[in-house]
Amino acid sequence: MCYSAMVEQKRKEYCRLHGVDIDTNEFLQLFNNRLDDPSIKICKAMELDFLDPGNDEERCIKADIDAFNARQRAKWETELFAQRKRLADAERSLEVKETKKALEDHRIASNKIEWYRGKLADLGRTESMPADSRIFPFWFAPVMVMEAGTLVVKPMRYHCRPNGKPESYDRRYDGLYNARRDNLEGFWRGLFGRQHAVLLASSFYENVSRHRFEHRNLGPGEAESNVVLHFNPQAGKPMLLACLWDRWQAPGKPDLLSFTAITDEPPPEVAAAGHDRCVVPLRQENLRAWLDPAGKDVKSIYALLDDRERPYYEHRMAA
Repeated sequence: MCYSAMVEQKRKEYCRLHGVDIDTNEFLQLFNNRLDDPSIKICKAMELDFLDPGNDEERCIKADIDAFNARQRAKWETELFAQRKRLADAERSLEVKETKKALEDHRIASNKIEWYRGKLADLGRTESMPADSRIFPFWFAPVMVMEAGTLVVKPMRYHCRPNGKPESYDRRYDGLYNARRDNLEGFWRGLFGRQHAVLLASSFYENVSRHRFEHRNLGPGEAESNVVLHFNPQAGKPMLLACLWDRWQAPGKPDLLSFTAITDEPPPEVAAAGHDRCVVPLRQENLRAWLDPAGKDVKSIYALLDDRERPYYEHRMAA
């Protein structure tokens, strides 16, 4: 399952490549919602895309980002101060007597101080780094859909909660960031053929069983463990990943736009690395047909998934 991906976060890049409209109001709503719900996960790259706002809506988004970051800074600075005090207390205790508690406090405080320093430094950073564009399940990313014949980019969560389902679906089904092709007419029948989307991604990450990656059986008494592999398409261009999406609505709750990436049988090089699934990159010429499934029969929709790009996926161990 594709548990993480490097995703294009720059709205202008979608416009340049595909001539899409940007649903700025949805971005504005997302960043505004995060002020009330700090559990909302947004990439640094998406924030940096609003660093130089060009209109009133973008200026409102920039103000919401600044307000959220100011809260985060105050919170982390308070926690950093507490850990510095904890470290100082532990050092004083160790000068008198070496105890297990003092050693543990010293270790934990030192690690947390380093972590908070890193987070605070990152908070003020304005230059982009490659890792800024990486998403994980429950993180938001720009996704393309079709509205009245026009390609539109909206921010959506990478873990689909179909409309009409309870919020508890997020916990009960923690793998809904991927939709198996062989289950599109089963679990996903409410969205397949109706609510199609596309994610623009440059590469993806997979958890792979270590013994499968090493082409061996588990040893006697050996517990199964994973390695993380980073797969890069040798073609070197962004992939148009086939997705499904929905808008979840409930009384008294903000709307949730969320999506899932379709996965299928892997190409030989991915299977040889020990993984049994792979995302589905669409052909550019099939983009609009995929995003506008209305009136198409199931056979023709599956044909779009079959007529996919087939890059060679190089891989390496992720850092």
